[in-house]
Amino acid sequence: MQVPFFRPQLGEAEIEEVVATLRSGWLTSGPRTRRFEELFAQAVGARRAVALNSCTAGLHLATEALGLASEQAVLVPTMTFAASAEVIRYAGAVPLLVDCDADTLNMSLEDAQHKLAELQAGALPDALGEVGETVGIVPVHVGGRMLDVTALRAFADQHRLWIVEDAAHAFPAAWRPHPDAPWQRCGEQTADVTCYSFYANKTITTGEGGMVVTERDELADRIRSLSLHGLSNDAWGRYTSKGAWDYRIVAAGYKYNLTDLASALGIHQLARAEEMRLEREEIAHQFINDLADAEEVELPRVPEDRIHSWHLFQIKLRLERLTIDRDTFLEELRSAGIGFSVHWRPLHLHPYYQETFGWRPEHLPVATEVWQRTVSLPIFPGMTGDERRAVVKTVSEICRRLRRVS
Repeated sequence: MQVPFFRPQLGEAEIEEVVATLRSGWLTSGPRTRRFEELFAQAVGARRAVALNSCTAGLHLATEALGLASEQAVLVPTMTFAASAEVIRYAGAVPLLVDCDADTLNMSLEDAQHKLAELQAGALPDALGEVGETVGIVPVHVGGRMLDVTALRAFADQHRLWIVEDAAHAFPAAWRPHPDAPWQRCGEQTADVTCYSFYANKTITTGEGGMVVTERDELADRIRSLSLHGLSNDAWGRYTSKGAWDYRIVAAGYKYNLTDLASALGIHQLARAEEMRLEREEIAHQFINDLADAEEVELPRVPEDRIHSWHLFQIKLRLERLTIDRDTFLEELRSAGIGFSVHWRPLHLHPYYQETFGWRPEHLPVATEVWQRTVSLPIFPGMTGDERRAVVKTVSEICRRLRRVS
């Protein structure tokens, strides 16, 4: 690849911390993981944080800690990755898929209201069966641009729903309702539980890893216990000189804890998080400026009421102005050595959700249409000037060469 889709930025501080961890004799969850939790909670303005081995683990434990039960329903955007909905299925509950906003690709609260009305009227696919009470909502901040948190909370309160926020893309990110309002960070009382990802290509990385934050002690304590087999105290607490050797199993838990080796990376990635975000923002603004004349692509907007994490730089093709479809456009990028991705094939277009629940393209028409036009271009800190120019040049040349002549 001339330009990879992503390249992680790991400095000497991360490497030295990992080496120090190896030499410390403590590799699993221990002092560095607790330090990472403390620092992360401070960074997002949250009261409690629990480090886990993935964002998926966070979503799972958050819904379990909130009491999600079989046959209950949870509103989930169709425009998301598998994890947002599959954790609902772990409990035998039903993901009630919601369409997206055509501009931001975030969940449409208007369609969420519509889906609840359709569910009550029995107008949704028959394969959904007898769905019980709708108890929660799982919003996703696509690409790192937050949705309207005040509107989200009002909607959740109106329908008595808990909120588990999938913030896999949204660190560091913030929003405000108007230019004179203070910024509210993602995770700063924006949900009952907010879940982050530190996967290899995320805005900060621990290789694999995740974090949940919450204001509620009982949720944090329950999630921590469930992440370690439902034990009453963890290994670090048991094996330190002042720890108690005994423990009790208080729940049928899981093995979802984050290691000190991973946290060694996270501590130093966290320290550089805003620096790396600003570099991604600079790249995003450069792309927006340099591709402004390419009328065949719709570029992301940069609203004044958002601090965008710029985990993704998504363009939408104006296919009516091109002689090719999105898939051919991707092949053109590949041939030129430019990395790319697509976020995402909507859940209702995957075989599992079609065969299990009867979802069809017409049930979520906006996502059905818009995903066929979306392309995620490379954006990452450390992207060289030559790499940036190569992306712009390639996209511009494809559009110029394959534009539709009226």
